[in-house]
Amino acid sequence: MSIGGPTEFEAVTAADGMNTDPSGDDAPADIQGRSLASIAWRRLRRDKVALAGGVVIVLFVLVAVFADLIAAVYGQNPDRQNNLGPTSPINDVTGLPNGAFGGISPEHILGVIPLSGQDLFINLVYGARTSLSVAITATALSLVLGVSLGLIAGYFRGWADTVISRTMDVLLSFPTLLFSIALIAVVSYINSDPAIRFYILVFVLGFFAFPYIGRIVRGQVLSLREKEFVEAARSLGAGNIRIMFREIAPNLFGPILVYTTLSIPNNMLGEAGLSFLGLGLVGTPSWGQLLSDANQYLQVDPFYLFLPGLAIFIAVLAFNLFGDGLRDALDPKSTR
Repeated sequence: MSIGGPTEFEAVTAADGMNTDPSGDDAPADIQGRSLASIAWRRLRRDKVALAGGVVIVLFVLVAVFADLIAAVYGQNPDRQNNLGPTSPINDVTGLPNGAFGGISPEHILGVIPLSGQDLFINLVYGARTSLSVAITATALSLVLGVSLGLIAGYFRGWADTVISRTMDVLLSFPTLLFSIALIAVVSYINSDPAIRFYILVFVLGFFAFPYIGRIVRGQVLSLREKEFVEAARSLGAGNIRIMFREIAPNLFGPILVYTTLSIPNNMLGEAGLSFLGLGLVGTPSWGQLLSDANQYLQVDPFYLFLPGLAIFIAVLAFNLFGDGLRDALDPKSTR
């Protein structure tokens, strides 16, 4: 209170019952800052569609991880042919499933595969494992190559930037599908080992995708290397390796995370497309292989084509929805 009596502000606050003494019990609490991770999580929680996509992704991952346990509980395996005995789900004359919707029964909740009589549900379960394994491994390969080369090109610039950038431009303009078909066909003819085919498929999908993340990382590094914290680290004697991996690399986490969620469904579609062309994995069920086999039964058993196509659609949609929501949550200019 002033010597000459209460001021206008003091009189108003006193009338409103406000405590103007900051040391009193009614003093407002200190404002606490939030980290970027907490802000991003707060924004992501508000996006119900993105959260729904994340839940679906988790479910698919759990199905892929526990495929063996599901098969044991369900009482089927992907290689078992249910075409023996008078109660067979396969018609002995046509070789097609008996009953409506592909031979659905209590023992086969989604029906059976024509001719072979293999349970469709358990093949979809193992197909999730195959498709996710190929997509995640190919994405990891593209991330390792793209982030490493993009970081080197953006930080050192000069001849390193020129060589790496022009190489990525060549790969981006390369007819990837034709090269993939030729490479897989030649390698499969020389060595038909399923493991070799898996690695070739991962290499094709991952190697030709790394220029996309590489260009994103290069552009981010070109901007980050001029920031004040990099200059401060350099003035304190930090070397290039430390600056690249301790100062710049952590700031690339957001773009890399968003790219990962959008790259996995693209690789899933790539694996499905190559499998549909007969160039996918051999001896292991996958969603693309199921689509390829179902194509010949489209007119007599369309339900067999519908289910693997629906599985691919739901998985790709879930990854895209979650990726879009994550991108908005990590955007510093977002108003959410």
